[in-house]
Amino acid sequence: QAHLVESGGGSVQAGGSLRLSCTHSGYLYNAYGWFRQAPGKEREGVAGISNAGRIRYTDSVKGRFTISQDIAKRQLYLQMDNLKPEDTAMYICAADPTQSMDWGAFGIWGQGTQVTVSS
Repeated sequence: QAHLVESGGGSVQAGGSLRLSCTHSGYLYNAYGWFRQAPGKEREGVAGISNAGRIRYTDSVKGRFTISQDIAKRQLYLQMDNLKPEDTAMYICAADPTQSMDWGAFGIWGQGTQVTVSS
């Protein structure tokens, strides 16, 4: 059974940066990612990375967010630059048990860390 714990959220002004971390333990899956959920909105995939190095981003964060990982340390990261108010959400670490990296395939979730971006 996997366990995912996020950290690094906070409040920043527009244009600022934050780095999120996720420590995962238990079963080692082949792909991990970051999702976010804003109040009143559906959860959406933000970025994913496979152990083979495949990476995907949702269009709204391309060029601003960077996903990375240290598999040996069981750490997943999300560097978020040039943050915008619309990035405000709960950011959730997730694992994909299927290896497909389809957003709908991620099914193991952390508790989340809040990111708030003010204008």
